Amino acid sequence: MGEALLRSLTPSVLGILVRRGADFAAAEDAVQDALVEAIRSWPINPPQDPKGWLVAVAWRKFIDATRADVARRRREDRVDDEPAPGPAPSVDDTLQLYFLCAHPSLTPSSAVALTLRAVGGLTTRQIAQAYLVPEATMAQRISRAKRTIVGVRFDQPGDVATVLRVLYLVFNEGYSGDVDLAAEAIRLTRQLAAAIDHPEVAGLLALMLLHHARRASRTAPDGSLVPLAEQDRGRWDTTSIAAGVEILQAALARDRLGEFQAQAAIAALHADAPTAEETDWVQIVEWYDELARLTDSPVVRLNRAVAVGEADGPRSGLTALAALDDSLPRHTAVAAYLHERDGDLATAARLYAEAAHRAPNLAERDHLTRQAARLNARPRR
Repeated sequence: MGEALLRSLTPSVLGILVRRGADFAAAEDAVQDALVEAIRSWPINPPQDPKGWLVAVAWRKFIDATRADVARRRREDRVDDEPAPGPAPSVDDTLQLYFLCAHPSLTPSSAVALTLRAVGGLTTRQIAQAYLVPEATMAQRISRAKRTIVGVRFDQPGDVATVLRVLYLVFNEGYSGDVDLAAEAIRLTRQLAAAIDHPEVAGLLALMLLHHARRASRTAPDGSLVPLAEQDRGRWDTTSIAAGVEILQAALARDRLGEFQAQAAIAALHADAPTAEETDWVQIVEWYDELARLTDSPVVRLNRAVAVGEADGPRSGLTALAALDDSLPRHTAVAAYLHERDGDLATAARLYAEAAHRAPNLAERDHLTRQAARLNARPRR
């Protein structure tokens, strides 16, 4: 019984404790203590019912912590006796926990950060990278969120927009990061789409399906990254692409455009092109314009610069890039690509090397290093 099993059981155990009356921060601490005890004891004495064992131990940890905290004596009187170990109900509480973490007492950004840390399984560093902030800043944000909800009763679930933001970030980390969470994010978004008739929920599900359809072609056998233009499109999952396009078209027909629908439209244009050369970059730029209007995101404007470089030539792309802060993550990598397309190979090689040094993960660093080496190996004229 390894860490994967523990990770899969954590949301459900956490949900059970919350429903029994534990506030979220105390429940999270109790579950973490139970996980530590499980890692220590299960290899020697594995339980017959892992979930029931975790519920019983986490509940006991919660009771012990409550009794030790003088400030919580009123709640101590209401704590039930420790439940006897036994099979726990097989209920998937994960999506409910996403809504509970998006509590009205928290700002949307704090709610997203807390959910990613407590339920999504991401590290503080991974969340900080997603938000483009220092790790210390994100750690403080998560700590403040925990303090805010201490003692709060979770009977006011948060809004759909915050939950969608969390699911989107979880999917992105699973798609491009160190932890495989993409399939779980798709599963939860399907549940949400079945429960709520909302065009942005449909847009997010379509976006996930379209991106996930290309996953098998994103890496070479040696684990190295394969850029979109070089991917084997015969390996793309056409069933997922068709499903994503169908869901997107139904959402767009409702004329309530949101950022996830716009992103899905861009992904659909990439998926629809038989070859990289046949990509409709002009229409992609138009969708990026819509997306920038909806979000005013620097990352969106960075991606738009790439699209402009493809649609109108690399000089136009570099002009669009010049308007952005050069400290933006992946800014240097985009500059390298556009300079290479413009024929300035010496500058491109230097920028690829700089971008590799700043890369957020090993796979991206290796890819950029190879790009720099490829250009440096070319004979100079």
